Amino acid sequence: MTLHEYIASIKDKTVAIVGIGVSNTPLIELLAKSGVRVTACDRKSREALGDEAGRLEALGVSLKLGDEYLKDLRENIIFRTPGLRQDVPELLAAVERGSVVTSEMEVFFEVAPCTLIAVTGSDGKTTTTTLIAEFLKEAGKTVHVGGNIGRPLLCDAGAMQPEDYAVLELSSFQLMTMKRSPHISVITNLAPNHLDVHRDMAEYVAAKENIFTHQSSQDISVFNADNVITAEQAGRAVGHVRLFSRQSEPEEGVFLRGDAVISRKSGAEREILRTSDILLPGVHNVENYLAAISAVDGLVPDEAMRQVARTFAGVEHRIELVRTLRGTRYYNDSIGTSPSRTIAGLRSFSEKVILIAGGYDKHIPFDVLGPEIVDHVKLLILCGATADKIRACVENAPNYHGQPEMVDISGFKAAVETASQRASDGDVVLLSPACAAFDQFKNFMERGKVFKQIVSELK
Repeated sequence: MTLHEYIASIKDKTVAIVGIGVSNTPLIELLAKSGVRVTACDRKSREALGDEAGRLEALGVSLKLGDEYLKDLRENIIFRTPGLRQDVPELLAAVERGSVVTSEMEVFFEVAPCTLIAVTGSDGKTTTTTLIAEFLKEAGKTVHVGGNIGRPLLCDAGAMQPEDYAVLELSSFQLMTMKRSPHISVITNLAPNHLDVHRDMAEYVAAKENIFTHQSSQDISVFNADNVITAEQAGRAVGHVRLFSRQSEPEEGVFLRGDAVISRKSGAEREILRTSDILLPGVHNVENYLAAISAVDGLVPDEAMRQVARTFAGVEHRIELVRTLRGTRYYNDSIGTSPSRTIAGLRSFSEKVILIAGGYDKHIPFDVLGPEIVDHVKLLILCGATADKIRACVENAPNYHGQPEMVDISGFKAAVETASQRASDGDVVLLSPACAAFDQFKNFMERGKVFKQIVSELK
């Protein structure tokens, strides 16, 4: 089915789209302009939407706003925003009345005419997704990037060609209800995350598995051999399995041998690049390269991958060098929304850092973070809702003997300014909160931008 055929098939139906914002507004506009009867539902008030409300109504869109935005949904088709569980009572009631609940990504998988490559995991998703896209672009391919990053790709599906590639970052929320899987799937790693939304770790892992569960025997599944959960998942994949590893040498896959990144296929080996070619700092970025290379091995010339490695400077908010001031380097790692991400950030530096941590509580354990902070941090500045939990994980670490010093600061700006005041020539100030940003910011991107603005104004 093409996008045009899909839209034609729903023109006689009513459609509700939950969520008005960057991820859904293009879809609302596309369907409305195509003659589909659309109701846009959002918890925000009309005042909060501002001019957007009138603009959508001018397109013929009905608005359902406020706290009861999900009440009595009776549209034939309901597009669920990724952050909304599919089993909330309002959606379950709508299904009982005959509504079909779907999502932008589910429909995209039905109508996309090109090769689909998708990446999920607890850490490294965005960098790995971006690397895959950069590899393909360097090889001269037409690439569309979306999913959890970029614009909604469903709106672009009509212009895609069979020889194109769609490279997608998929969250557990997007994958929970997926009934299709990509041609090439990648799971970077799995560790506790988003347990404020998922019932438990088992549900979180099960959601991630949808990235490969519906593949065919001709598809490709890439797994991290160094992660206990993903290594076990590899045994259940129905497609061709490729493993990547920094610690071992799998029979089929991509691995590290000394400084060399090696690909092994059917017993034949070749060196693709050296870690010294990789511009990005940190061993976790070496792992991101191993994952990305595994996905495109055979599609992209080795020289194209080497060229990307030498020039790719990284993605915003991921150990991003913001400024050097009086010999102190300031890094924005606002993507550090879980302990495992922050641990990867800490391990990227040879020196002990001044760490700014704390934020929204996703109800995930911090135990593993404590020993790493003791080993890699000289001064810990805590702010946000989880400050006490992070302090406790450090104090309970077996290697804690009174260091690092820990300081509680109530405001984010004050935390950054305190880090600057305490820093000296040669220090590293790292924002890597180990938590989501929702206690003070809309998301980690806003938090990172605010950090960069504050740092830029330091004297």
